[in-house]
Amino acid sequence: MPTPPVAAKHPVTRTLHGDTFIDDYFWLREKDTEPVLSHLRAEAAYTDAVMAPFAGVIESLFNEIVTHIAEDDASVPVEDGGWLTWRRIAKGQSYPVHLRSRPLAKSGAPSSEEVVLDVEALAKGKAFLGIGDFEVSDDGETLLYSTDETGFREFDLRFRDIATQRDLTFMKDGAPQAETIPKVVVATWATKDTVLYIVEDDAKRPYRLYRHTLSTDPATDTLVYEEADARFEMECWRSRDHRHVIIESASKLTTEVRLVSAANPKASPHLVLPRKDGHEYHVETAGDRLFIRTNDRGHNFRLVEAALASSADVFRWKELRAHDPAVMLDDVHAFKGRLVLEVREQALPQLEVVDLAKRTTTRIPMREEVFEVSLEQNPSFDAPTLRLSYQSLATPRSVLAYDFATGAITTLKVDPVPGGFDPARYRTERLWVTATDGTRIPVSLVSRKDVPRDGSAPLHLYAYGSYGLSMPTMFSPARLTLLDRGVVYAIAHIRGGGELGKGWHEDGRLAHKMNTFTDFIACAEALVKGGYTSPQRLTIEGRSAGGLLMGAVLNLRPDLFKAAIVGVPFVDVVNTMNDPSLPLTITEYEEWGNPGIAEQYGWIRPYSPYDNLAAKAYPSMLVETSYHDSQVMYWEPAKYVARLRALKTDPNPLVFRIHLGAAGHGGKSGRYDRFREVAFDQAYLLWQDGVLTRGPDGAWRLP
Repeated sequence: MPTPPVAAKHPVTRTLHGDTFIDDYFWLREKDTEPVLSHLRAEAAYTDAVMAPFAGVIESLFNEIVTHIAEDDASVPVEDGGWLTWRRIAKGQSYPVHLRSRPLAKSGAPSSEEVVLDVEALAKGKAFLGIGDFEVSDDGETLLYSTDETGFREFDLRFRDIATQRDLTFMKDGAPQAETIPKVVVATWATKDTVLYIVEDDAKRPYRLYRHTLSTDPATDTLVYEEADARFEMECWRSRDHRHVIIESASKLTTEVRLVSAANPKASPHLVLPRKDGHEYHVETAGDRLFIRTNDRGHNFRLVEAALASSADVFRWKELRAHDPAVMLDDVHAFKGRLVLEVREQALPQLEVVDLAKRTTTRIPMREEVFEVSLEQNPSFDAPTLRLSYQSLATPRSVLAYDFATGAITTLKVDPVPGGFDPARYRTERLWVTATDGTRIPVSLVSRKDVPRDGSAPLHLYAYGSYGLSMPTMFSPARLTLLDRGVVYAIAHIRGGGELGKGWHEDGRLAHKMNTFTDFIACAEALVKGGYTSPQRLTIEGRSAGGLLMGAVLNLRPDLFKAAIVGVPFVDVVNTMNDPSLPLTITEYEEWGNPGIAEQYGWIRPYSPYDNLAAKAYPSMLVETSYHDSQVMYWEPAKYVARLRALKTDPNPLVFRIHLGAAGHGGKSGRYDRFREVAFDQAYLLWQDGVLTRGPDGAWRLP
């Protein structure tokens, strides 16, 4: 193995509530300074040297992944405002082109196509391109779209004349100026020439809503509303019937909603219900009727109906669905005469259709024991069918159409998986693991049917466990390269997520955060005990808040795992949450706690991965980040790796992969670049799993 770089130590003392911690690597926060860049370049060079012998394996895995991808592909056309819209991507292209056409009168098929936005052309010459907002005006003439070119999630909003494919300008001092608005988090049309948009502050908190008129100077835009409470972030979108723009201010525990008339965007916003700490409510509109998802009578939410004019009078709310402690009401979507509900029961997503006239509810049937179902794009308020997406860990994604009137389900498209894929070779299953406090934790698995259950198989265990987010059991063509080499893939649906309702989240945050980590360990132990794998062949992975999970469990039980991928990890929890100037910090207090408060410091300090590193043996690790990541700053994993190198007593590889160029929280942006990143990770896993072999020439090879 090459010799790893050694970071210089410049001790900084931190004392909180009588507890003193010496931080030798605080200096790595000094972004864009030569000492920091020099150290990060040394880490990148070390990673290149460690992984150089696997270059052939990475290339082979990349090529194999590509064989399972339909390189020439197109989405199913969707009718929207008299147009059929879809996207297409061609072999060799990293980005799609968005297209539209008028439907033929009788068949409904597309007529001649027209380009709305060619993202591949837009990305030419750019190392990174992220598309944020993408919405066509009601008259079909103008596209609003936003782009990020660094990965820092800093989006510029622009407006494009679809017919000419030129971005709009406005006149200033007799000369045309680019009509570009910086730092836009989200934007939506109100009328064909009026846009409402939200910008972020220096801490990347969406906090101001503006109104803009096309072909005018953005500097003259009108401030509509400013969110003064630093715990709250803003979001806006237009209702499906195009009658209102919905403006939501939300902290992790409380929400407040305002409505702006789309027909009269200069009117003052209508406050639905004043905020109250701990009350979360979300609004869907259909004309002057409001459908409100509220946790006022239970943390899994109930559904009520209210009149727009009297929305603040809770005594006049009409209950449509009572709170159910066993079923989480995740979301509500309004259509003409109907509601579509996204619910979650027994850690599985379900879709239900409510007929508002008949007051009946129908659950759309699913086909497998473990699956993932979600709504596709459904822009039309009075559409006769509902578009949905169905898949599982072993079943490729299908686009389905559910007929509201008859309940019939039609398959519109099954994503092609070339390269010899046969779903009959694979099995999926759901296990229930008992945690240390008796709580039952669901685990989803997929593997080849011929993989033995004698403890000899390699197994890769993934988890997240934060923010009430549920880990989807989605199909991945790229995962076939692991499954076909005998690797079992598993997802631990641990507390802190949302798989079993809001209580599942509450039992894995703040004072209860340690449950997230002990749940994961219990799942890993159960998989070993059940013969699915052994500690010598068990690899784990988590990203972002899941990277925090990795750091915590590796401190608690380093003996249980062979290797770990620690992606864009939130590992310096005390320092980050003690710095309110950083992006996300203040808004995150309700998820993690505020270390400035003694009691809450007592929650965080025992698990914060950076603070709890110790002089002991750790498994092999691949730690990954991007220099321009705006969600978890690069210095958290950089500090973590530096301190771990100085403390660990084992010879196991510790590889730190950092993108110093344009890349973000999710890595690079083009699809082929992403496939290469997946191939890199897989080569590392197969190396650590003992799956790779060496030929007579000593070169590593895939079996």
